[in-house]
Amino acid sequence: MDSFTFRQRGRAIKEKTRARLTDRHSWKLPKQTSSIAPPHVWTNADQDPVPEDKRTWSSWVFIGYWYSDLVTVSTWTAASAIMTTGLTATDAILIVLVAAICNAIPTVLNGAIGADLHIPFPIACRASYGYWFSYFCVVTRGILALFWFGVQSANGGTCVTAMITAIWPSFARLPNTLPASAGTTSQGLLSYFIYWCVQFPLLLIPSHRLQYLFWVKTVLVTPMALAMVIWITAVAGGQGDFFYAPASVSGSTRAWLWLSNLTSVTGGYSTLAVNMPDFSRFSKTRGAQLWQLPFIPLFKTLVGIFGIVSASASKQVYGVVYWSPLEIIARWQDSPGGRAAAFFAAGIWLLAQISVNISANGISFANDVTTLAPRWFNIRRGVVLVSFVGGWALCPWIIVSSAAAFLNFMSAYAIFMAPIAGILACDYWVVKRRRYDVPALYDPEGIYRYMWGVNWRALVPMLVVIVPLLPALAKKVTPQSVHISQGLVNLFTFNWLYGFFVAVFLYYILNYFFPDETTLIPHVVPGDAPVVRAVDADVENGLVRDEKKREMRKEPETGSVKELGDTSAA
Repeated sequence: MDSFTFRQRGRAIKEKTRARLTDRHSWKLPKQTSSIAPPHVWTNADQDPVPEDKRTWSSWVFIGYWYSDLVTVSTWTAASAIMTTGLTATDAILIVLVAAICNAIPTVLNGAIGADLHIPFPIACRASYGYWFSYFCVVTRGILALFWFGVQSANGGTCVTAMITAIWPSFARLPNTLPASAGTTSQGLLSYFIYWCVQFPLLLIPSHRLQYLFWVKTVLVTPMALAMVIWITAVAGGQGDFFYAPASVSGSTRAWLWLSNLTSVTGGYSTLAVNMPDFSRFSKTRGAQLWQLPFIPLFKTLVGIFGIVSASASKQVYGVVYWSPLEIIARWQDSPGGRAAAFFAAGIWLLAQISVNISANGISFANDVTTLAPRWFNIRRGVVLVSFVGGWALCPWIIVSSAAAFLNFMSAYAIFMAPIAGILACDYWVVKRRRYDVPALYDPEGIYRYMWGVNWRALVPMLVVIVPLLPALAKKVTPQSVHISQGLVNLFTFNWLYGFFVAVFLYYILNYFFPDETTLIPHVVPGDAPVVRAVDADVENGLVRDEKKREMRKEPETGSVKELGDTSAA
């Protein structure tokens, strides 16, 4: 690069920075002409159906994706944390397996929307909820993604602490200058900041290239996780009374604890049942995402078993139960060899946390905010926003400060995500029989507008499911000040099962007796081919009426259209 070009680029950067700091309109993205949305709808390319050259996800990539999502500190900890409630190791393993099946089935059903039509979740849910009511689902998922992003980041900060301590043991004795109310220490906050700096550039990897990150994690994490379990089991001599300990509860108390823990573990991954179209849209073939069905239960159960076995063995070796692999790693800092092992093991767990944060939370939030404010955000800007808001503003280190808080946090997911996942799956597979008019999903005046942009058939099940659960949710947050009946408490203990199946049943019944005939089209209308509008097709013989054979998209005339599809302030 010659000096003239260098000076030009420096001048351009300076001018752009000045504009960003002095003029908020400089942040506005240039309006792109969508290949599918009407000219008067503000959009950008990240919302459109994925073009063929970016459909890079094969069956192996989906397997790698779930390996990335499930072989994490959170999955390892969730299974063993169940035993703190008084249940047995067998109970914990069975709960994890059943929860994984509950996650896998709606994930595969909803993933088919992305694999078939190559559209993300915020666009897909317009078919069932209506063009404007779908924003409720988008906002709900976006808020939850922020919290979960922070939870995974907090665990990543612990990895950094182990790595730095392995190099400089004095870091373990770093003085704390923060008050107890901060929920963390000076050491923890510094480690978290370093983790955040490492994670940030990896968040910018485009979705269709994430498979390379998944492969790296798979190659590194597998032998490390196996080695940790084998090592601590061998040191314990194959013993571990904790693993064989009987339940400390019985009768109906045990049954309700079983359901409560099932809801907690299922709820922690229930967002992925609606997230999947964001990734399956990059599928090479329609059937590639089906491989998730066996591998989600397999990975989740195996990692849960690893957590339980290592927790039991740690009791035998150290006299203390360590629920997290990072707690075990912290005990390796007494010798040079132990510190070397701690550094590499913690580094690999660090990669695991970053991978799951990108695949499960960062990309999902970015899709949501891109849909809510396409004038200001695309996927790249969305992941930057979540890294600051979810990573710092929410103070995630407080959320993961105890096992009880962790389980309660996961329970809250299911209240909103279960009915959304159920309605989405029922609409695509049962009500509309996999026949969507993709161009109409991008049109606020299209067939998926329903009445005032709201499909009341989806609104009713959402209210029926969510409203009875709100008192119990309030009691979870402030147990001393909220008093409710035992029946509502019991209902909350299986809120995921209740929410999913009740929503599916009610949505199907309402559509059976009060169908919206306009949206029940005879053939799918894809978004990546010359468009034949479903509303203009002859239902009887499949022919297209009169002059509306093919709707050709026209370029917008300057200043002649109203910009829709943006819920942000002008």
